[in-house]
Amino acid sequence: MTLKGNNIYIRALEPDDLEFIYAIENDESIWHVSNTQTPYSKFLIRQYLENAHQDIYEAKQLRLAICKNNDFTAIGLIDLFDFDPSNNRAGIGIVIKKNQDRNSGVGTESLGLLIDYAFSKLNLHQLFANINPQNEPSVNLFTKFGFQKIGDKKEWNYIDGKYQDESLYQLINKKF
Repeated sequence: MTLKGNNIYIRALEPDDLEFIYAIENDESIWHVSNTQTPYSKFLIRQYLENAHQDIYEAKQLRLAICKNNDFTAIGLIDLFDFDPSNNRAGIGIVIKKNQDRNSGVGTESLGLLIDYAFSKLNLHQLFANINPQNEPSVNLFTKFGFQKIGDKKEWNYIDGKYQDESLYQLINKKF
C-alpha cells in the first residue's frame, strides 16, 4: 500500500467518517486554518462524502483520512487542494484532531507519505502550504520536509479580532 507507514496509514474517506468530519469542520478553534466562517451541516458533509469518489483531476482536491495502523478510525485529515494539473502543483494541508495524537509523529509520517504520493504517483512538480507564522508546530513540520518560506501575505487573515500574516511555503520536486 502506497499510503502506509510504520505507525499510520492514509485512506480514502468513507461514509462512516461523517461524524469525524462533522466534528473537524465545526471546530471553531481551527476554522482560521481552513478559512471557514460558518458551521457545516451533516447534510452537506454527507453530500460531500457521496461525491468523494471523484478523482483529483475532477474534484481538484484529494482529502484523505489519517488512521493508526490496525484501526479504521480517523484521527486526522490530510488534503491536496487547489490541484493545478496544467502547472503540476497543489496545496497541502493537515489537521490532527486529538491533542494526544499531536506531537506523536503522526503528522510527520502522514505528511511524508502524502508528499511521496504527490511526487511519485501524481508527478507533481511542487507543493505549497499556507501557514500562520505563529503556528510553530506547522512551520517546523513543513520545514522538516524541505518546504521553504517564499513570502508573507501581510494581514491576510482576520482572526480573533485582528489581521494576521500568512506565510507561503513551497517544496519543489527535484526529480521532476
